[in-house]
Amino acid sequence: MNDLHNNKTLVWSLLAALILISLYMLGYRTLVPPDEGRYAEMAREMLASGDWITTRLNGIKYFEKPPLQTWMNALSFAAFGLGDWQARLWTGVCGLLGVVLTAHAGRKVFGPRVGLYAGLILGSSLFWVASGQIDSLDMSLSGMMAICLCALLIAQRDDAAPGERRNWMLVCWAGMALAVLAKGLIGLVLPGAVLVLYTLAARDWAIWGRLHLGKGLLLFFAVAAPWFVLVGLKNPEQPHFFFIHEHFERFLLKTHHREGAWYYFFAMLIPGIMPWLGLLPQSLAGALRRAPGAFQPKLMLLVWAVFIFFFFSYSSSKLPGYILPIFPALALLLAAYLETASRPNRVGAAALLLVVGAAGLAFVPQIVKISTKHASELVLLQAYQPWVLAAAFVALAGGALALLHARHLRRDMTVLTLACAGFLATQLILAGFEPYGKHRAGVALVERIQAELAPDTKIYSVGTYEQSLTFYLRRTVTLVDYRDEFTFGLQQQPELSIPTVDAFVVQWTRDAQAGVRDLAIVSDEVYADLQRRGVPLRLVAQDSRRIVVANR
Repeated sequence: MNDLHNNKTLVWSLLAALILISLYMLGYRTLVPPDEGRYAEMAREMLASGDWITTRLNGIKYFEKPPLQTWMNALSFAAFGLGDWQARLWTGVCGLLGVVLTAHAGRKVFGPRVGLYAGLILGSSLFWVASGQIDSLDMSLSGMMAICLCALLIAQRDDAAPGERRNWMLVCWAGMALAVLAKGLIGLVLPGAVLVLYTLAARDWAIWGRLHLGKGLLLFFAVAAPWFVLVGLKNPEQPHFFFIHEHFERFLLKTHHREGAWYYFFAMLIPGIMPWLGLLPQSLAGALRRAPGAFQPKLMLLVWAVFIFFFFSYSSSKLPGYILPIFPALALLLAAYLETASRPNRVGAAALLLVVGAAGLAFVPQIVKISTKHASELVLLQAYQPWVLAAAFVALAGGALALLHARHLRRDMTVLTLACAGFLATQLILAGFEPYGKHRAGVALVERIQAELAPDTKIYSVGTYEQSLTFYLRRTVTLVDYRDEFTFGLQQQPELSIPTVDAFVVQWTRDAQAGVRDLAIVSDEVYADLQRRGVPLRLVAQDSRRIVVANR
């Protein structure tokens, strides 16, 4: 019971189960706006247009992020067709890649048991599992950052052979380049800052001679630079917007209205690292103790996790996924600590999961009391209750069983039980969200809208932009009185939108009089306003979040 890492059949069976369940669940849910719909639609438009350099959303230039996610989603669509699981395939692969690399790094740097533990911990942490099931940039970046971190650890360990060190450092440089293509300069800035801080903390000055800087920089620029050169040549306005506005201004200024309190990411980390929260403080503290040898892998992991966490805590722009890249480092620290953790610590971790499960059971009746501005959606929250109940029960049962194993000194079984409970509970939470997510995306309206469409029918989106609905319609729309994330692109191409509702009414009415059918997606407020104006309207479809009308 305490040498499961030597059981190859079990290890490969666990990996196969992780891969099969994770890939299957990619297609279980509808793409939820805004992020999932946005990145799926960008890839659909890239594939349809054949332009792999200039990224667009709704036909409008969209340079907020580099193209790696869009490229990979478009390739997925080209290979497997348009669909939900195809849109999530890249992030799913990145999540699985992170687990495998973290387990491999743990095995090479700390030993086989730590490798198994690290894979189990990362593959069951709520935030990592959930992010691997969502089509967003956070997991794309984190997967590439995991390549960088794990390759660096393997390359720099004291017993690495010269050829092995060179090869893994080149993998590390390639990972940094891909991270830049995933989300920008932080793919280079964060690992670079971590390396500097580690050097100062460990006084390991010799590490700079082991980085293969010459070959590494050549590889880095060979991978990362071509797209930036090509997109800048085709779109001279892109470099300033991307490098200045999307990096420095976004970090320092509150221009995106995504600021949060100083404790914002603590509130994300506490549930996100479950079911391993009970061991996190001890794991971080243990990394401060110096180990034999020149290279200090635990200190490197600690600097990686703490610096990235506080870097984004200082930023004026905060979103939950920003701290996702620290989870492989935390998994390795937790795994290294768990190998020698005392029975009381393992008991405490199991007991905490049991308590969380019990609290979840008590919370389930409160779900329907969650505030929503759409009263009709309460039935969707009621449908979510059984799934949360099941997840809470899995956590409760898993915590109780792990507690039993911990009390009887079954160390490996304690870790395996906690991991299985965390992974299954997270999948249940995600699966139960489907009715609510499907409603948010508006897919129930797609069939009725498509029945009204001809190849030349214009669709207007008045005062809003439906991030997922447009993907399912396989059509772009004409924006009316809406800019938001399209502000920069519309400054370059103002003819792609209608700036005011008044101008839209003129065009809409003119088309109606000429016998040209148009459709529009509007809110309740806009619909009421158009009715008061006497604008020709015919109701096509509606739900609690949007109304679709025709002018004939």
